[in-house]
Amino acid sequence: MAAASEPGRVALAYPKFKRHFSDFIGVADDGHLWVDGRDCVELAETFGTPLYVLSEGQFRHNARRFLDAFGAHYPDVEVLYANKANNALAVRHIMTQEGAGGDAFGVGEMYFALLCGTPGSKLVLNGSNKSPAEIAIAVENGVCINLDSDDEVEMVAAVALECGRVAEVGIRTKLELKPLENRFGIPMHGEGSMAEQSHACKWGMTYPQTVAMVKRIQGIESLRLREISYHLSRMDNNADDFAVMAREMIDWCARLHGDTGWAPPTIDIGGGWAYGRPEKTGPFGLDDENTPSFEDFAAAVCPAIIEACEAHGLPLPGLRIEPGRAIAGTCGIALGRVGAIKTQPEYGKTWVHVDLSSNHLPRAMTTVYNHIVAADRASAPCTETVDVVGGLCIPDILGAGRELPAIARGDLLASLDTGAYCECVSLNFNAECRPATVMVTGSNAEVTTERERLTDVMARFRVPAHLMELSGARA
Repeated sequence: MAAASEPGRVALAYPKFKRHFSDFIGVADDGHLWVDGRDCVELAETFGTPLYVLSEGQFRHNARRFLDAFGAHYPDVEVLYANKANNALAVRHIMTQEGAGGDAFGVGEMYFALLCGTPGSKLVLNGSNKSPAEIAIAVENGVCINLDSDDEVEMVAAVALECGRVAEVGIRTKLELKPLENRFGIPMHGEGSMAEQSHACKWGMTYPQTVAMVKRIQGIESLRLREISYHLSRMDNNADDFAVMAREMIDWCARLHGDTGWAPPTIDIGGGWAYGRPEKTGPFGLDDENTPSFEDFAAAVCPAIIEACEAHGLPLPGLRIEPGRAIAGTCGIALGRVGAIKTQPEYGKTWVHVDLSSNHLPRAMTTVYNHIVAADRASAPCTETVDVVGGLCIPDILGAGRELPAIARGDLLASLDTGAYCECVSLNFNAECRPATVMVTGSNAEVTTERERLTDVMARFRVPAHLMELSGARA
């Protein structure tokens, strides 16, 4: 990792724990789970539960490590943080300060990034059904627009002409991925091999469509071609499969140069990068200590690009990558207070309820494994096997068959790796209020997302007057 003392970089003071779950989250000498310089037991007492907790230091560390890993193998790398993973304003400010651009889907993520000072030139606008409004914002702010349908060429050109600007555009591709036709990973986009899943999802233009699009753009003065992009997605955690994708991107660059005279000056190879931990994490808990590191991915992907360019006689393009979960995941935990505990020995079951729920950890009910620890006794030996559940009117399983110490009402549990795809996709099922989020920096903790109140949950609802009258209610 680059030195924290580099000019322009916020210095990081790394805490020392007797057991680390990440660089800034671990078990302290008192046996409690800590985030940087704050005890999670004290955080729960101060801010209440359920509670998301984020580490500023871990966000900065992960962003630097990702850039440094790829920068060690490639001369021109730009990290575009995938805002969808965690689009909180505080997080976006950190990413901007760390020099990261952003992958934005829709007006909201683009607006948030611009509001936080991210230069438009460091953003890409993705999406398969872009509105005129978001295209206009992108053009006005110099955001590269990755085209993903035939009619977007004319839409963007018209907006650019009206604004008196030249819009930078890329093309989102649908690679063939023939080497992955017999490689089977996680069903992220339906059933089938990794290649079949890629072909079945809505994003991307085929090679003939891409050639036709390039030729049209070349005749439009208000458009400037910048890149081609592709997103493999988190279908597996094999670094070689990402190298296959990157190599085919260069093959397309060479074919496009031959067929159109244009070679993309930049390639964007998207996200889907995995990370692991000994306790397991990620889809179905497949990501353990054997999962490739950021450095492993870089060591596989970058040489593949360089070798393919040499084989085709192409100059090295600029390289853009879009890590989201890989940066944000390990930066957060979710704290929940234990309530009812129900044991039925005849069925071999014990259910431990917490005030967290699948509203707050939506993917826990489907594929994502989050390691759970007793935050107030994180060093205690595990003696019981329980299902950790929320209180919603669904099974609401946050962790099945988990090994924990003896648990009692009032104890505090923590779910790890909740920095990504938790707060940003949280729900209000059963009219539940969503949690607050606090960000920890050293020994300081500040609220970055306010806890919802029932009035917030109801604020969007409207009741016609005649229904109020029939109910005998008062406005």
